Amino acid sequence: MKVTIRINADVLSAYIPKKDLEEPIISVENEDLWGGSILLRNGWRLALPHLPQARLPVTAEASIRRH
Repeated sequence: MKVTIRINADVLSAYIPKKDLEEPIISVENEDLWGGSILLRNGWRLALPHLPQARLPVTAEASIRRH
């Protein structure tokens, strides 16, 4: 699914247009964000692709990671 990662007021958030859902990111697996998973406040864990350092906002293809 497409996800847009952006920063607003020093808070990272993920917007998923297909669900019209925007949630704060509460933890990241990798410090550089890309190539690991992120945990959203609603409990969703998304796997992000490996990308070169990108300026935010950026839209990428992510997948839901099951526990």
